Amino acid sequence: MQRRNRLSRSRDFDAVYRHGRSVSTRFLTLYWFQREEPLGEPRLGFAVPKAVGNAVVRNRIKRQLREIVRGRLTGVPATHDYVLVVRKGLPEATEANGADWLGDCVDEVLGKAAA
Repeated sequence: MQRRNRLSRSRDFDAVYRHGRSVSTRFLTLYWFQREEPLGEPRLGFAVPKAVGNAVVRNRIKRQLREIVRGRLTGVPATHDYVLVVRKGLPEATEANGADWLGDCVDEVLGKAAA
């Protein structure tokens, strides 16, 4: 995922949380918010709380999610900001079920947001 497609500032995350909408699945919650800018590219941020695991586990999940989302950014509206929040238990489920399962989880939450 390229840097221009990442949310990095706290105020951007706060705007998505406060003014955006959300959908949830068992292990992921997706928040999204439409920016006022008519042109641009979608931006995505990841929130992995400490309850998910230690720093190694949290960073591994973020790397896996970045790789999965990179190929799926073309199918989302370009003027939106997204925050993908990981819930407790995802690292263990991903380890047990594999990376393809994690991709299906991301597709499920993106599909709910598009509906």
